[in-house]
Amino acid sequence: MKKLSKPNQPNQKWAGKKTGKFSLGMFSLVICFLYMPLIILVVYSFNESRMMNWGGFSLRWYEELFFSSGSLWQSFGNSAMIAVTSATVSTLIGTLGAIGLYWYNFRFRKAIQLTAFLPMLIPEIIIGVSLLIFFAGLKFQLSLFTIFLAHTTFNIPFVLLVVMARLEEFDFTIIEAAYDLGAREFQALLKVILPTAFPGIMSGFLIAVTLSLEDFVITFFVSGPGSSTLPLHIYSMIRFGVSPVINALSVIVIAGTVVLAVLSRNVVKLVFQQNR
Repeated sequence: MKKLSKPNQPNQKWAGKKTGKFSLGMFSLVICFLYMPLIILVVYSFNESRMMNWGGFSLRWYEELFFSSGSLWQSFGNSAMIAVTSATVSTLIGTLGAIGLYWYNFRFRKAIQLTAFLPMLIPEIIIGVSLLIFFAGLKFQLSLFTIFLAHTTFNIPFVLLVVMARLEEFDFTIIEAAYDLGAREFQALLKVILPTAFPGIMSGFLIAVTLSLEDFVITFFVSGPGSSTLPLHIYSMIRFGVSPVINALSVIVIAGTVVLAVLSRNVVKLVFQQNR
C-alpha cells in the first residue's frame, strides 16, 4: 500500500514563514513610526538654527536650557516632586487595596473593585472638571497640593490593576508554609507577600510616575497661580512658537527615563533572585 503523504504540511510551513515575515515587517514599520519623532527630536536638539533647516551642530540650546531657563526648571521641579510624592502615596494605597481585594472575601467586594477601576474609564476632562468643582466646594485654594491630590486619585487604579495582576501569579503554598513556621498575618504580609509582589509594585510606581509627569488635562483644571507643571509650561511656550530649548529638555527627560527603567529592571531582578 502506498504511504499517504501530507501535501498541506509544506504549504503550512511556507505560510507560517510568510506570515511571520509579514508580521515582523509590520511591527518594524510601526516601531519606526513611533521612534522616528524621538530620533528627529534628539537630532534637532543639537541644531544651531531655530528653524527646521539644519544650521550645523551646536550645544546652544543646552546652554540656554541650563543657564537661562529658570522658570522651565522650576516647572520641571514641580512636576518631578508631584510625580514622586503622588506615585509613592498611590502605590502604597493601591498595593494595600490590591492585597485586600484579592485575599479577602467581604460584602460589596465586586462593587468596590468596579468602583476602584472607574477612573481608568472616565475621560480625563470629566475627572478634571469634577475635581475642580469638588475643590471649589471645599474652598480649597488651587495649588501644588490640589495637583498632588488629583494625581494620587487617578494613579491609584493603575497601581491597583498592576499589583492585582502580579498577585494572580502568587503561590498560596508560600503563605501556608509561613503560617506553619509560626508567622503571623502581619509578618506574612511584610516578609512574604510584599517581597513576592515587589515587581508588580515597582511597575505600578513607575507607571504612576509616568502618568503624573505627562498629565495635562487634569492638571490644567486643578492648578492655581504659581503651581505650573512642565506640561503646562511647555503649552504656554508653544503658544508663542516652539523653542528648541524644549527639544534639549526632552532629550534629558528621555535619557533620565531610560536610566530609571534600567535601574528599576536591575532592582526587580535582584529582588526576584533573592526571593528564589
